[in-house]
Amino acid sequence: MKLSKKKELVQKRRWRIRKKVVGTAERPRVAVRFTNKNIHAQCIDDSKGHTLLSLATTHADFKKLLPNVDGSKNLGSAFGEKIKASGLESIVFDRSGRKYHGCVKAFADSLREQGLKF
Repeated sequence: MKLSKKKELVQKRRWRIRKKVVGTAERPRVAVRFTNKNIHAQCIDDSKGHTLLSLATTHADFKKLLPNVDGSKNLGSAFGEKIKASGLESIVFDRSGRKYHGCVKAFADSLREQGLKF
């Protein structure tokens, strides 16, 4: 019973954030999702409903990364380079209902270090 209530509250936080955070072709939404085993990041154009770029620790180059702060920094810098290579300069950050703390903050800071503007 308690677990379903937690999931329900997380989903409500996601909806609350998504009401305010909208990505466009010029300024896409970067959504990051942490699970117990992996980190998933997507660059999304909400006006068309398309995923422009994606990267996760399930990809061959990042299999050894753990979903902790160090793994977040490494994946964030690699994803930032990928975004910059595609020609995008600014993004909107979607933390998917998580607090801006720890892994989420490390991921966002490594994107900023790559020169992306939030």
